[in-house]
Amino acid sequence: MAAPTSAGPRPRAVRRQDIEQRLAHDVDVWVSSASPDGVPYLVPLSFDRDGDTLLLATPTAGPTGRNLAATGTARLALGHTRDVCMIEGVVEVLPIDALPRERGDRFAARTGFDPRESATPYSWFRVTLRRVQAWREADELSGRELMRDGRWLV
Repeated sequence: MAAPTSAGPRPRAVRRQDIEQRLAHDVDVWVSSASPDGVPYLVPLSFDRDGDTLLLATPTAGPTGRNLAATGTARLALGHTRDVCMIEGVVEVLPIDALPRERGDRFAARTGFDPRESATPYSWFRVTLRRVQAWREADELSGRELMRDGRWLV
């Protein structure tokens, strides 16, 4: 856990830079989904970024796969509780063979896992960012929304 900061809140532009850095270098993200009747489910999944979308893979018939397919939405979290980035997105489900080979190869190289080779049936889940928030301490709660309706605010 990061130590509390005493330098005051980061400017919003710096928060976005920090998010961009995290999206470029982190490999895993917490994925929160819910069933159509509201049962929550939380798992860590590896991801690859392509612009304002994140590519995930998970078993098609598993709880996360079923939830993402049924609701078409996800909430993702990067970072620690004292330096968090919350992402809400719209989910598009793609068959595992739907992507160009190079795109799947890029995912496999980045994450160290190739879902195309699994005996368990996997799907791709492309999450388009719709809302992004970032904060470290209570002094950053104000202005934490950095993307709204798919548009960066900073």
